[in-house]
Amino acid sequence: MAVEKKFISDGVRKVCVEKYFAHELKRAGYGGMDITRTPLGTQVTIWAEKPGIVIGKGGKQVRQITQDLATEYGIESPQVEVQQVQNPNFNAQIMAERLANALERGWYFRKAGQSTIRRVMDAGALGCEVIIAGKLTGARARTQKFVEGYIKHCGEPSETIVEKGYAIAIKKLGLIGVQVKIVPPDARMPDTFEVLPPTKKKTPEPVVEVEEVGDEFEEELVESIEDVYMEER
Repeated sequence: MAVEKKFISDGVRKVCVEKYFAHELKRAGYGGMDITRTPLGTQVTIWAEKPGIVIGKGGKQVRQITQDLATEYGIESPQVEVQQVQNPNFNAQIMAERLANALERGWYFRKAGQSTIRRVMDAGALGCEVIIAGKLTGARARTQKFVEGYIKHCGEPSETIVEKGYAIAIKKLGLIGVQVKIVPPDARMPDTFEVLPPTKKKTPEPVVEVEEVGDEFEEELVESIEDVYMEER
């Protein structure tokens, strides 16, 4: 297989696995996943708000997930690891799912979007952006954007620093897409700098050099003192 085709097939497989996890682990508060190849197999890390639901009773659920990854998606020797999300307010995928659930329950889209923004920013995030697209108020589709704080939209920081999440809300008029972007509080931007306070410069003290007196000088000094003493007598 050519290198280009391999990259494309790996990307398609990752998207399919992402959709599978988002559907199967919706009740567990699915917060994203990561696939890493190791010499012993493929390490699949799942982040969830409730890891107990992902593992299941006696590990039944996680064994089923491992079997599905190997048979349906062709992942070689999958090793599934489940980790708990420490702060769900900084996880873009979890916040997107919560926003989609609020829209399905009948929340007005402006209230739901502003509530999500306020919750993320109150938790201490540097920036948050919420995009809601679909038939929001009528038969014609539209897009509404809510932004607060600092968000990077291009360059490497937009891929490595900004957390992104996507979810779908099913309404009577049609589907509503929800996208959430979050910049966590510990993110360090390339253009971030610190101004150090001025420091007082210490004036150097004068150095006094002391020369050692030799034995010859001491003898001459003693003789001169004796001569003066004899003359006075």
